[in-house]
Amino acid sequence: MSAFFPNGWLHYLLGGALIGTSVALLFIFTGWIAGMSTVFSSTWSYFSSLSFFKQERFISSRAWRLVFAAGLIIGAMIWMLAANHGVPISTTISPWRLLIGGLLVGYGTRLANGCTSGHGICGLGSLQLPSLIAVITFMATAIATALIVRATIS
Repeated sequence: MSAFFPNGWLHYLLGGALIGTSVALLFIFTGWIAGMSTVFSSTWSYFSSLSFFKQERFISSRAWRLVFAAGLIIGAMIWMLAANHGVPISTTISPWRLLIGGLLVGYGTRLANGCTSGHGICGLGSLQLPSLIAVITFMATAIATALIVRATIS
C-alpha cells in the first residue's frame, strides 16, 4: 500500500471529503454545479466577443464562479505553504509538454462538454449517464497515455 501512497493517504481522504462536501453544499443551497470548465468559459465572457462566451448561462454566473475559482487558488496556495513549509513545487516535465498537455485537456473538455470536476464529481454524484461515459473515457485515455509515455521514456 505504501508504494501507491508514499506520503500517506489521509490527506487524500481529507481533500476528497472537503471537495465533495463543498460541491454538495453549493448544489444544495444554490442549485449551481461547480464544474471548472464553466468557470473558464464564464471568465472569458468578460473579455471575448465570441457568441459562445456571451451565452446567458456564462454571463449570469460569472461573478460567483470567479469567487469560487479564487477560493480554489487561495486554498491551494495555503495548502502548499502549510504542507510544504513554503517550498515551491517543481516539475521536471518540459514546458512544451505541459503546453501540449494543457491544449489537449482543453480540447477534450470542450469535446466532452465538461471537465473532470464537472463530470467526475458533480455528474457522477447526480447519477448522470453522460458523466459516467465521460469519466470512463477520461480515465481510459489517462491510463493509456501514462502507459505509452512510460513505455517510450523507459
